[in-house]
Amino acid sequence: MAVVIFREHATLDGHIIGEICLNAERTLNALSQEMIQLINPQLDQWLENPKVVALMLKGAGEKSFCAGGDVVGAYHLIQAQNFDAIDEYFANEYRLDYRLQTFPKPILCWGSGYVMGGGLGLMNGCSHRVVTETSRLAMPEIAIGLFPDVGASYFLNKLPREIGYFLALTGSQVSAVDACWLGLADYALNADQQDSVLEGLKAGIWNQGDNHGVLSQVLTGLAEQAESTFVSAEKPVQNNQAILQQLLIDDNIPNFVSRLQALNSEDPWLLKARKNVVDGSPLSLYVIQEQLKRSHHVTLKEAFLLEMQLAAQCCRLGEFAEGVRALLVDKDKSPKWRYDSVEKVDMSVVASYFQSPWEQNPLADL
Repeated sequence: MAVVIFREHATLDGHIIGEICLNAERTLNALSQEMIQLINPQLDQWLENPKVVALMLKGAGEKSFCAGGDVVGAYHLIQAQNFDAIDEYFANEYRLDYRLQTFPKPILCWGSGYVMGGGLGLMNGCSHRVVTETSRLAMPEIAIGLFPDVGASYFLNKLPREIGYFLALTGSQVSAVDACWLGLADYALNADQQDSVLEGLKAGIWNQGDNHGVLSQVLTGLAEQAESTFVSAEKPVQNNQAILQQLLIDDNIPNFVSRLQALNSEDPWLLKARKNVVDGSPLSLYVIQEQLKRSHHVTLKEAFLLEMQLAAQCCRLGEFAEGVRALLVDKDKSPKWRYDSVEKVDMSVVASYFQSPWEQNPLADL
């Protein structure tokens, strides 16, 4: 079975819409090395073909666009001490994300269902990002001793400070309405409108000077039809913004954790955030905080360079492997983190994550 399915759809005016479908429903379309290696040459072909006017990126099934990168594969490489292969995986993943960010032809991402970790990196790179009533966006790396990567250093820092930090530190999920409000998505459509999108694209008048505009017009019209679906939809980020500001009123991680634990709220979104932090890696909280501080004013390329270095160190320093083992391999959900509380974290260890393991960053030529 092909892990990526490529299709070409003819438009009424003689052009082509290219479709990329991540085809690994069992793993919620987690982005594997094989997927990346298949997608890149297809992008080359479609970029060079003047008949191809737009692309559509989606995931197989209804549950998930893409629930993250292949962290289980990375875990097995760590167990084999094959760090060159791990570095290659992360470098290839980040190169694909960067390429999508800079691709000249319009790309529609159908971000229905789970859009997490590596999935959000793919989606954020696309020019036209669609969410639906089933969409759940998140960077949940705190649960596995990692950090929000795939360009999150850049795009989370574009959000209001308290929101970007809160989403990074807690791995909290973002609904469709909040995603559009935050600028993490562009259009909210009904999940059953996917075929209508394709029909609209086929009927478009292309190569008249503004192909991005053609795609925007199709999606705007369908979003207007879907508006009633989202009138009373959940928007926990907007509803809790004042609370997030209070939780992150200073840069002190122990204070943040204490405030979160002491929070008097029955809001299920906030309670889940608390649980994520309590169960997550204390070390990762500090690494994530430092990551966002260091990347506050960087370019997109600089963000990926920093993340490449951090990913390499996460793989070498143990916390990430233990998180994946506990959550996804042995599934005992009892990770033995390096530190059992935020108060015990050694800041010199945090600093070691920001030291390069190589003479030259693998993404130096990005």
